[in-house]
Formats: sequence, structure tokens, C-alpha cells
Amino acid sequence: MENKVEKAGELFHCGYNCAQAVFAAFAPELGIDSETALKLSSSFGGGMGQLREVCGALSALFMVAGIKHGYALPDDPDAKKEHYALVRELAEEFKARNGAILCRELLALQGKTESGHGKGCEDLVRSAAAIAVEKL
Repeated sequence: MENKVEKAGELFHCGYNCAQAVFAAFAPELGIDSETALKLSSSFGGGMGQLREVCGALSALFMVAGIKHGYALPDDPDAKKEHYALVRELAEEFKARNGAILCRELLALQGKTESGHGKGCEDLVRSAAAIAVEKL
């Protein structure tokens, strides 16, 4: 099996945003073609369209969790509750490893400005992919 963490890092290094890099690395096992995965996750880079809100790598981790363990029925409160608990667990793990979940805070921790990203963002991509491999 291809190493998802390495694949996510390679995709980011090729120029895809953080969300695209993580989500597309898992696309084959999720039954999604690469182009669809890249388009679907394209809005989440830079903390949601460069708004610097929730880290795009973390958003992609949530998307992977949704496809693998999400719920689809509106009248299944237990499934909803379980899924949201999983999302919170993933967020807590990401924060424990990286210090924050918001893009702007992560950039500040890296010493980056709001207008750019750097090697640290690739590390966040790899971190989100590693959490997906370990927890999902």
C-alpha cells in the first residue's frame, strides 16, 4: 500500500494546497477519482479560501473521516453524535501535535506571515495524513 503521508507531502510539494494534498492522498481508497478529490477539497486551502480559519489539512482529515465513518441519514442522532465525537477527537489530536487548529495561529507558531506558507505547512499536511492513517 502506498504511504499516504509521503503521498500527501509530495502533492503539497507539487503545488496543491494543504487540503488537496491530504484529501487526494486518500482518494483511491475512498473510491474517489483524483480530479474530483482535488476539486472538492480546493476551497479549503489556506484555512478556507485563504481566510486563515480552520487549517485546510485538518479540514481534509475531517473529509476523509466523513467518507469513511460519516452518517447519511438525517434521523440517526446516535450516528451523528458518534461522528461528531470522532471529529472532535481528530481535532484534539491535531492540536496536540501541532499547537493549534486555526491556520492563522499555526502560521504564527511557524513564524510566518498571513500572506505565505512554508515548509511548516508541509509538516501540517503530513501530520493530518498521519492522523488519518493512525485513527481512521
